[in-house]
Amino acid sequence: MEKQTIYSRLLEVQKEVGAIAKDSKNPFFKSKYFDINGLIQHVNPILTKNGLVLLQPILEGKQCSIIVDAETGEQVISELTLPTLTDPQKLGSAITYYRRYTLGSLLGLQAEDDDGNIASKESKKPVNLTDDRFEAAIKALSEGKTTKEAILKYNLTPEQKNLLNKA
Repeated sequence: MEKQTIYSRLLEVQKEVGAIAKDSKNPFFKSKYFDINGLIQHVNPILTKNGLVLLQPILEGKQCSIIVDAETGEQVISELTLPTLTDPQKLGSAITYYRRYTLGSLLGLQAEDDDGNIASKESKKPVNLTDDRFEAAIKALSEGKTTKEAILKYNLTPEQKNLLNKA
């Protein structure tokens, strides 16, 4: 019987894990994400069944997710450098966030979009540009302080579009 490599074991894990349900809500960004505890609860039995061990230590200022083949000692690692924060609560949040994303990245988990991307998309929805602000933007454009692309991020009225094209 040929010994499996860590990669062949991870392939079996990926086949079984499938897509992870986003079961937690972020009320600030009005988005969903998969909770680290739910994620680990879902993947650990599958990893164990395939002879793999998950470790998530903090090493040299980095949050690491390490999967170790219990038989051979082979490892695969995903890591992110933690931000320098003095507020323990913010640091704890960053650690939890990084644990989720290093593990998700390491296993190649399927996710529609992360809550950060969803939040940034929501914050970039075009807004209406008042005439006063539009005039200020046109003035800034004529002074070289902005670009047409920046102005086009707003919902413009037909009249504003015509004026912009003339600027």
